[in-house]
Amino acid sequence: MTKRTSAKYKIDRRMGENIWGRPKSPVNRREYGPGQHGQRRKGKLSDFGLQLRAKQKLKGYYGDLTERQFKRIYAEAARVRGDTGENLIGLLERRLDAVVYRAKFVSTVFAARQFVNHGHVKVNGRRVNIPSYRVKEGDVVEVRDTSKHLAVVLEAVKLPERDVPDYIQADHSRMTATFVRTPALGDVPYPVMMEPSLVVEYYAKN
Repeated sequence: MTKRTSAKYKIDRRMGENIWGRPKSPVNRREYGPGQHGQRRKGKLSDFGLQLRAKQKLKGYYGDLTERQFKRIYAEAARVRGDTGENLIGLLERRLDAVVYRAKFVSTVFAARQFVNHGHVKVNGRRVNIPSYRVKEGDVVEVRDTSKHLAVVLEAVKLPERDVPDYIQADHSRMTATFVRTPALGDVPYPVMMEPSLVVEYYAKN
């Protein structure tokens, strides 16, 4: 098992939820947490515990972002006018690795980060290898010609467990995707409930 796959499964088990909706998630077989004490009855979480869990789940969903990365994105969301939680989701969904994942060019957000890092992606005709690159509305993301026939790409396109959301227009015959608009929380097809309002509360108090 690769380090990335191990991390993905570890996050699912720690959260007790299949946060990506993957059929191979260990939570599908065992809903309790990892370790020898994983089957103990869980006590009721405090307000702080609920807020922390919401933050960890959202961070984990986008490839287990570091606290430094995530806090920087939150700070930017808080500076922009409007609902901070909605702004936070919009900024996370504009990450290039998130767009590559949403467009179904690869099967997981971890694979998307690696795919971008390895130079397989272009934005508006220019190669970009920074997963955190922020896509703008109208930007066209495409898989490079030399990478379009990679097994990881061909397999991802056929995955039945998720669809491309309507704020991204994907053309899998050409392996291109246009970022149409910045989504609101209700537009994002999370397999489990995300609670950015609790994330806002967490950072407001800590």
